[in-house]
Amino acid sequence: MTGHGLDRKGLLIAASAFVLWGLMPLYWHLLKVVPSLQIVAHRVIWCSLLVAAWLWWKQGRGWFVAILAKPRLASMLALSGVCIGFNWGLYIWAVNAGHVVESSLGYFINPLLNVVLGTVFLSERLNRAQWLSVAIAAAGVLWLTFNYGSFPWIALALAGSFGIYGLIRKLAAVDSVVGLGVENTVLLLPALAYLLWAESSGQGGFFGTWGFGVDALLIFGGALTALPLIAFSFAVRRVPLSTIGLMQYIAPTMQFLIGVLVFHEAFDRDRAIGFVVIWIALAIFAADGLRRARRAAVN
Repeated sequence: MTGHGLDRKGLLIAASAFVLWGLMPLYWHLLKVVPSLQIVAHRVIWCSLLVAAWLWWKQGRGWFVAILAKPRLASMLALSGVCIGFNWGLYIWAVNAGHVVESSLGYFINPLLNVVLGTVFLSERLNRAQWLSVAIAAAGVLWLTFNYGSFPWIALALAGSFGIYGLIRKLAAVDSVVGLGVENTVLLLPALAYLLWAESSGQGGFFGTWGFGVDALLIFGGALTALPLIAFSFAVRRVPLSTIGLMQYIAPTMQFLIGVLVFHEAFDRDRAIGFVVIWIALAIFAADGLRRARRAAVN
């Protein structure tokens, strides 16, 4: 920690992770020619190899055996792997189908959904400001549903799958990178089987179909999955959670701006009103978090 109570290196690394996540729509858009499910399969395979190599270097080969020795933990990580695989697949499809703005909404809603999940499953209690935030955000979602003309299912499915993933990972006592390694190992065989089927049926799959540049992007997509998480796990040990909680809005804000300014997605008055209502809820939520963090620091 520095004299001001914040680790500058930790802050820089945390910001880098959130910026990388924020830029993801631009990267996945470069792979628009590839079917979304194939992108996810490549993402799983190359992330698995990268994380396994990292863990082998850091911990030897015992990291996976140690998880298998705990069947309940292994089952929890298998379930969280399914959740994050679904989240990745839906997100990549949404980006390349022109729904970047709605996808960003999902990650704006996610912190508030996490609070609700904590109340339901972890017996956590909400204060008045948190209840108010959740109620206002729900009103924003209802506004988007009834005034924009379509149910924001992409946003809610992304928020829900990532929220359940976070809940499982909170309950599973395991290092974040080890957990990612197990999750990807669970998804590895289905991903390989799907790519083999796609290759045999003439739908692409492995390499050569899309050209060298796309093949390189598919491989590097695995690194873009693993590196921000490794950076985040490093930073979260060095930066106060209240600060991390505020910084997490960097990614959906960047995604939203990319959707509107780069991909020119529709953002009319009705959608703007819904987003503003949800942003008000987030502002109340963030201000309450800062207030409680300062009170805890004084005490």
